[in-house]
Amino acid sequence: MADELNSLKKLAAESAVTQVANDMVVGLGTGSTAEFVLQALAARIREGLRITGVPTSERTAARARELGIPLAVDVATDIAIDGADEVDPLLNLIKGRGGALLREKIVAQASARFIVVVDESKLIPRLGVGLLPIEVVKFGWQATARRILALGGKPQRRDLVTDNGNYILDCAFGPIESPESLASELDLITGVVEHGLFIGLAAEVHVGQRGTGLQPVVLKLPQ
Repeated sequence: MADELNSLKKLAAESAVTQVANDMVVGLGTGSTAEFVLQALAARIREGLRITGVPTSERTAARARELGIPLAVDVATDIAIDGADEVDPLLNLIKGRGGALLREKIVAQASARFIVVVDESKLIPRLGVGLLPIEVVKFGWQATARRILALGGKPQRRDLVTDNGNYILDCAFGPIESPESLASELDLITGVVEHGLFIGLAAEVHVGQRGTGLQPVVLKLPQ
């Protein structure tokens, strides 16, 4: 099963990378799916593609260097390609289970175009099937957790310190009726650095699906 899902991720990643052109600045995501994006970009660089990348984590930066992908400093990108943990029919996302949600959102918002790469298991009818990661400052994190609890989430602190020196609270909300409303409420909590709700950011989603051969499904919102 894992091998099959990895094959679907690889298919979707290679599809998204075809949109990268010479001299672009490319946002580089974090996580297992982003690894396939990095490998696909590295293969094209070996064939002559000229790009610079903006990594969303120290882990991605190190891997990009290993693969020979030049790195930029400015986070403004022509295109950003990243994975997602959940994707709803409106292309809203939950991201951050890899622990890099703050930098991922900074790069996504600074990009002229944000493309998401997933396998079919990440498509769900409503966000909240799994946990929503929320990055919080260390100081007073218990008070921040209580505020999140009051919104209906059940937070648990992950045994992780982010690249930014913060904690992550993995929060069970159940099916989220209005991701936009929850995002707004979380934005108002002092101590919340960023949350994993990515609302209205994805231009398109490349989905590796069974039975589609070598051609992934590309989801876009109606114009």
